[in-house]
Amino acid sequence: MFTLIDQQAHFIVINKAAGINFHDEDELGQGLFNLVKKQLQLAELYPVHRLDKMTSGLVIMAKDLKTAQLFQQKFCQHSVDKYYLAISDQKPKKKQGLIKGDMAKSRRGSYKLLRSLENPAITQFFSYSLGQGRRLYLLKPHSGKTHQLRVALNSLSAPILGDTLYSGSKADRGYLHAYAVNFNIYNQQYQYLCMPDNGEQFMSNESQTVIKELSTPWQLNWPSL
Repeated sequence: MFTLIDQQAHFIVINKAAGINFHDEDELGQGLFNLVKKQLQLAELYPVHRLDKMTSGLVIMAKDLKTAQLFQQKFCQHSVDKYYLAISDQKPKKKQGLIKGDMAKSRRGSYKLLRSLENPAITQFFSYSLGQGRRLYLLKPHSGKTHQLRVALNSLSAPILGDTLYSGSKADRGYLHAYAVNFNIYNQQYQYLCMPDNGEQFMSNESQTVIKELSTPWQLNWPSL
């Protein structure tokens, strides 16, 4: 369900498995948050951000209320740099750049991207060919909207592989992974990187070769917004 990446005095970083809900589900049992708290035997634990059920990768949780509030402030101010990996098997409208627009609720619990810019979701991305019509995407969100990255790629006509809610092709998992985070807290800089560890497309030789070349995503030449 998860693996512990690091445990500091004030927070922990874990690698969440794909297919597990963040919160408890009545029929399906304990969710990620309570599972982590129980298995690590932590008296206090606070969520500071979340991942969709289908998404794997890095999750930060605070071990005290002060740190939780500090992280939430940082996430609201977009001062935590987050980087995600995704795969699509459909041809995008463009191969790199900026996806920007307001989001609105659509059908069946999904969202859609609008052309208006009142309170927009903002995502930068690069993409890399994996052959056979597949592309790997490195995504850097600058906002934290629900389903933001899933909607962003769908707006490019390149829905995430396995994300059937957004018309993605069926696959063994949803191919979205929280790959890296970079932040400063209590006057110390932290950088974490977590390779995908399941999914036949993520584990393919082509994907692994590209991902290993992206081992310092915070050092890439991201254009100014």
